[in-house]
Amino acid sequence: MNKKKIYPWWFVAIPLILYALFFLLPSILGVFYSFTDWSRMTPKNGLHFVGFQNYAEIFSGKNQYAAGILNTLKFTVISNLVKIIPALFLAILLQEGVRGKNFYRTVFYLPSILPFVVIGLIFTSVLNYSNGILNNTFEFLHMSWAKQKWLSDLHVVWKSIYMVDAWRGIGYVMTIFIAGLNAIPRDYYEAARIDGANFWQRLWYVTLPMMRGAIMINLVFGVTYGLKVFDIIYVLTNGGPGHATEVITTYVYQLYGSGKYGVSTALSTVLLIVTAIVGIFIVKGMSAKNREA
Repeated sequence: MNKKKIYPWWFVAIPLILYALFFLLPSILGVFYSFTDWSRMTPKNGLHFVGFQNYAEIFSGKNQYAAGILNTLKFTVISNLVKIIPALFLAILLQEGVRGKNFYRTVFYLPSILPFVVIGLIFTSVLNYSNGILNNTFEFLHMSWAKQKWLSDLHVVWKSIYMVDAWRGIGYVMTIFIAGLNAIPRDYYEAARIDGANFWQRLWYVTLPMMRGAIMINLVFGVTYGLKVFDIIYVLTNGGPGHATEVITTYVYQLYGSGKYGVSTALSTVLLIVTAIVGIFIVKGMSAKNREA
């Protein structure tokens, strides 16, 4: 056999083996264990197949797991909206020759390289009701009416989470949009200006169609992140107040910690299925639009 023909397969085979060993195999085992009564008591009582019992428990309504799934979906949608739309306009603004644009790009991007745990601890202090910087600032400015229980009020806590998440993520999304803007030929904008197109018309007919690739990348990354969100929720609220901000991953963590491994893996499997379905729809939808263009 010609060695030159088989040589490139080594570059594919090794990553595939590693992918199968460290991702596919654990995923398949996780799906298998989701149909069992695997728990802390398994070494004593043995492992038994229970069918869809774990899934029935998740969606039965007796627990808050279904609410955690809805919270996850809600966070995924809203967190992407509050990051993608402002990031797009920031990218356009910084692409238009603003003085010191490299400095502003760096400032906006820096939060995205900070660990989630560090960000959570910082904002836990900033948003503390009694002695947090934000409420103390309002007090100093004689704006006591603006003080809120940012992390313990049911009507405010999600807004606080979205704010912190946007503060961290907008710079990263903006960077991808800037890369997409740099790939658009300037001749298109010049032709649009000659035709009398205003900013919004250039945005709708030139910028957005030419940036479908960047938008798809941000959507895929954003949806994947949103569905798997854990760190920022856990550090800021630990799922509280009550169970108001619980998401799938926080419930998985709690169930696994309490020894309910079967239900935990079932909930993880639900997350895997939801992530795969949403990801497929996004990629297919954007690919169809690209073909139409």
